[in-house]
Amino acid sequence: MGFGVGLIRLVPGTFGTLAAIPIYWAPALVLPPLAIALLAIPLFFVGVWACDRTGRDLGVEDHNAMVFDEIVAFLPLAAVSSASFVLQAIAFVLFRLFDIWKPFPIRELEKRVRGGLGVMLDDVAAAVYAYILFLLFVALVP
Repeated sequence: MGFGVGLIRLVPGTFGTLAAIPIYWAPALVLPPLAIALLAIPLFFVGVWACDRTGRDLGVEDHNAMVFDEIVAFLPLAAVSSASFVLQAIAFVLFRLFDIWKPFPIRELEKRVRGGLGVMLDDVAAAVYAYILFLLFVALVP
């Protein structure tokens, strides 16, 4: 899942996160946001397996072309911010900020947790940071 956007050489993670938005919108036509956010849980485990396998096959544990981690991590943020395009854009920017910056403990997770679990876990941690700031933004900005 990612429809090849990870093959875009310039900022593949950003394009992977962008791919998550229409992937969210499609089921949003029939499912409530919470159901889509909860879909990220089984998709996380699929991602652990898929990223581990793909990393071994490519010989690079966290190859830039693998963007399933960004998609899965961003789905709950897309759901939480689904009230407006502006909110989704804010959630997108916050997620990309933390995914690129990798503040503590994200960088440590990336270094210490190997395989598909490590690939998926650092993006989930970035999404948690983004979620916290997103909630603060929504609470504090009228």
